[in-house]
Amino acid sequence: MNTATHARSMATTPRAIWLIGPALVAGIAYLDPGNVGSNMTAGSTHGFLLVWVVILGNAMAWLIQYLSAKLGIVTGQSLPEVLGGRLHRRPWLRRSYWLQAELVAMATDIAEVIGGAVALHLLFGMPLVWGGVTAGVASILLLFVQSRYGARLFEVIIIGLIVIIAVGFTVGVFIAPPSLGSVLGGLVPRVTDTSSVLLAASILGATIMPHAIYAHSALSRDRFAPPTTAKGVDASSGLTPGIAHEPGTATILSTERLVRITRIDVAVAMAIAGSVNLALLLLAATTLSAVPGTDELEGAYRAIGAVLGPVVATLFAVGLLASGLASTAVGAYAGAEIMQGLLRIRVPLLLRRTVTLLPALGILGVGLDPTQALVLSQVVLSFGIPFALVPLVALTANRALLGQWRNTALTTAAGIVASVFITGLNTVLLWLVFTGG
Repeated sequence: MNTATHARSMATTPRAIWLIGPALVAGIAYLDPGNVGSNMTAGSTHGFLLVWVVILGNAMAWLIQYLSAKLGIVTGQSLPEVLGGRLHRRPWLRRSYWLQAELVAMATDIAEVIGGAVALHLLFGMPLVWGGVTAGVASILLLFVQSRYGARLFEVIIIGLIVIIAVGFTVGVFIAPPSLGSVLGGLVPRVTDTSSVLLAASILGATIMPHAIYAHSALSRDRFAPPTTAKGVDASSGLTPGIAHEPGTATILSTERLVRITRIDVAVAMAIAGSVNLALLLLAATTLSAVPGTDELEGAYRAIGAVLGPVVATLFAVGLLASGLASTAVGAYAGAEIMQGLLRIRVPLLLRRTVTLLPALGILGVGLDPTQALVLSQVVLSFGIPFALVPLVALTANRALLGQWRNTALTTAAGIVASVFITGLNTVLLWLVFTGG
């Protein structure tokens, strides 16, 4: 290749920065109000005991989100679409799978809408029900941006909200840093009672979220056109090209590069999510431990204000609001993808958003404790993880489906270990709850 040709090639090849985004959008699921409720409650009631759960959950999340993105890039389909195609001759199984996935998506919505409502109440004194309605309307507007103006603008907005979330949730740790010895002590895997097991399952449900697994494959599919065989590309090279969208361009890229950039995308997203989640638990363990009422979001907000000042408390509430608004949009996107992929049904966005808002508004309307509802919603998510994770690991290990991009034996083994661990934790939780252990 001569110098001029090489220069033209470099000019039309998207920089890595323009290929990063889908994992950050999917990663908002790891920064939703359910995470806030679970991590703050864990820190305020058990101190540094469950630090290891946050770290372990984040490590497993990296693997899981990478597999989901890889599936979308290589196949040009989301996980629900692939499953819907494979189960089309078994309608009852397909509908049953859809039902559990839909219930998980609704549990996600409960956490996100409640979180946004609580934030609006803390900041502006807005009644919780109207705060929930406002959060729902905001999610519709964000989804309109995604459908009208494309994935990239949607990603930019979500990334902006992530910055707000990160600042709002971490500033308190820098003002009142925890002791290194306490943090290191929390890295030792252990639980002490039913409450700690419940919170461990809740943290995992908030960290490894089923709807994020479904959504990430769809976000990668939407961002990169389905793989095709492009003229001039040697099929024997094993590099199936995709379409990467940089502003003003549509450039043919190899699957190899897209998958490589996706690893970076996921690493960045999980580093941000893991750091913020850990900061939430450390903040609660350092400043809120043994303070009455701090196992509730409103109590935590007021305690943060009393200990660290009103500015830090306001930043926390603003972060919670950004978390609720961003995550409810991504959750609604995932729910629509689940229905479309498994049932081949498209429901008008406004109708679907209205229906999925009802459970959250019902909880707010009858006066149930919002923080407890957040924590329990994350436990529901935890039970939905194996139904998303097991098929994901199996499909990405399938040579017929992914060809050379199938999982290595080590990757598949890691996915199996994660699935067994999460399922085992949920089994122990059920045993403890029903036996009163």
